[in-house]
Order: sequence, then C-alpha cells, then structure tokens
Amino acid sequence: MNSNPVVRPTASPADKSELHAKSIIARFRQGDKNAFSELVRSYRNQVGALAYRMVNDYDEAADITQIVFMKMAKNIWRYDEKKKFYTWLHRITVNASIDYIRKHRRHQHEQLEEYHDIQESSRRGPEFNYQCRQLSDQIEKAADLLNDKQKSAFMLRDIEGCKLDDVADIMDMPEATVRWYLHRARARIRKELVKRCPHLLIALGIR
Repeated sequence: MNSNPVVRPTASPADKSELHAKSIIARFRQGDKNAFSELVRSYRNQVGALAYRMVNDYDEAADITQIVFMKMAKNIWRYDEKKKFYTWLHRITVNASIDYIRKHRRHQHEQLEEYHDIQESSRRGPEFNYQCRQLSDQIEKAADLLNDKQKSAFMLRDIEGCKLDDVADIMDMPEATVRWYLHRARARIRKELVKRCPHLLIALGIR
C-alpha cells in the first residue's frame, strides 16, 4: 500500500477570487440581501482603478463605478457561471467607461510591450521610481489620443496586465483583432513618447 500523502494543487489567488465571487453570486440569487453589498465591496477598488485608467479623472471614475454596479445589479441574473466573473465585470467597466466618454466629453481623439515588465522590475530606487512615475504620466496623456478600442486593448493588456485571451473575452472580439488594436495603440503611444520624453525611454531601456 502506498503511504505517500496525496498532494493536491493549491488554488491560485485568481482562482480563489473567482470561487469567492461565484459563491457570493449564488447567495444573492438565493435571496441573500447582503450578498450584493459584499460583491460591491470586494470589487469596488478594481472597478474604480480600471475606470480611472480609462478616463484619467477621479470624479468621472467614481461616476462610472456607480454605473458599473448598477449595470451589474441589473444583469447579474444573466451572468453565465461557466465564464470568468472577472472578465464579465471588466467588460461592463470598459463599456461603461466608453459610453461615459462619448456622452460627457465633447472632443474625441483618435504596451508598450516593455511597460508592464518595467512596472514589475526588480530594479528599485528613488531615481528609478521617479522616472517610472514620469513615464506613467506621459503614457496616460498619450493614451488619451487613442480611439476607444485601441485604448481599451492597451489599458487592459499593457497597464492592467490581463492575458490576451481575457482581453479578447472582455472586448468580445477575436484575439487577432485585439492584437491589431494593441499594435496600433503601441505604435501611436511610442510615437508620442519619442516626441515628448525620449530621455525617459533611454533611461528605462525602452527601445
């Protein structure tokens, strides 16, 4: 008889988050009135952060966050539990942000592949952190020049660090289409950064 203990794989933080969300949704659908408030508390910061990256304005992001949870409350019964809750909620947030921009802003404008890696870099220090903050500010300004789909793809993939297949699910389009929007977004942003802050690109090793 084999006495070796059975080693079960440990669930990742993302998997645990998914299971937690789906358990709350199940309670809500069963009539637990406190469940929805718990879901909002669990995801308010994520939704608010993504909305801010989309519109670059704290007040507008707060308005969008409220809209997202109103939409979530209305559509929670239609959520398919076979799909990731995280991508479903991100799609609502991206679409709500785009709708808000179109409705409330008069003027519309038409990863960097290394950017997310720089954020995760082991290099640290006051000068490095200062340069990263400067670059982040310039990227946000350049991202405002992108069209809606380019900006969504760029923010989700290069800023949020979402996997490509998750971005495709959130944006409801094929991965090849997402790659095209990413290519166009990165090219536009790189062009703007070369114009505005070439010294930062050199200092941070971005080609």
